[in-house]
Amino acid sequence: MKMKNYGWEGALVLLLLAEILLFGALNPRMLDLNMLLFSTSDFIAIGIVALPLTMVIVSGGIDISFAATVGLCAIALGVLFQGGVPMALAIPLTLLLGLACGLLNAGLILYTGVNPLVITLGTLYLFGGSALLLSGLAGATGFEGIGGFPAAFSDFANLAPGGLPMPLLLFLLTLAGFWLLMHRMRLGRNCFVIGQNARVARYSAVPVGRTLCAVYGLTGLASAVAAVLLASYFGSARSDLGGALLMPAITAAVLGGANIYGGSGSILGTALATLLVGFLQQGLQMAGVANQVSSALSGALLILVVIGRSASLHREILIRFLTRRLRPRVP
Repeated sequence: MKMKNYGWEGALVLLLLAEILLFGALNPRMLDLNMLLFSTSDFIAIGIVALPLTMVIVSGGIDISFAATVGLCAIALGVLFQGGVPMALAIPLTLLLGLACGLLNAGLILYTGVNPLVITLGTLYLFGGSALLLSGLAGATGFEGIGGFPAAFSDFANLAPGGLPMPLLLFLLTLAGFWLLMHRMRLGRNCFVIGQNARVARYSAVPVGRTLCAVYGLTGLASAVAAVLLASYFGSARSDLGGALLMPAITAAVLGGANIYGGSGSILGTALATLLVGFLQQGLQMAGVANQVSSALSGALLILVVIGRSASLHREILIRFLTRRLRPRVP
């Protein structure tokens, strides 16, 4: 399904520019191009998981277990390396684990018919508990986690080919891939149809099961990619690496235009919203605002977006209601 226009994406670009200029007035470092580029490494993992999450939401589902999947994959990577598995093999195994987590979500949703929120809430605790168990068995329960990775791995996230930091370059490649999947390929069209009406999609011979397996599997795979990237960036694998991604990633997907009821969304919008949310966090930190306040603002932003999206969907009802209320009464 092709996007008819890019009005919302244009609004996000304007908001992003206004945000950078506002924080730049408070701290001129925010206006430095190199600082902007390299500061994305602190938050760009949000976008890597938010892009496939957008496809899940467009299909009418939700996945809140990805944060625990990131932690599980990160500590699994550390345990594999600690056990003597070469990184060339440990990384593909970690990616397979993330894919398996996503497919487990899809299988449970399809088999039980239970709301995806309930299923992924359960797997959030399942994956999170498994990560803590692995971490305890490996003796990596502290803040340090499992370190001592090869220099080639630890340096990967700090490379800057062509002047672009590697995490940002990886995000741009991921963005291109998911944009093609969502807006130019059959998988994306199926997501839109399923999100608009799953029953009609089944009667129309849309492969609902395969589509859901694909989008949830891609979310798990992207979570594993984020786990590998974060382990490389921080130089250690910890079970809590994904803890800070949950709310910002959902906020980015919804703020980017994904309809929480399914049926509409934009990969480009999610990418822009990722930068908006990320630079909001960066700007608040540079202004000396506590992390707790930054998290609260992200939550408030999500609530406002959901309220605004709901009002937009029901605007005709609201207009009729206000018209009746404001219409002068004839005595």
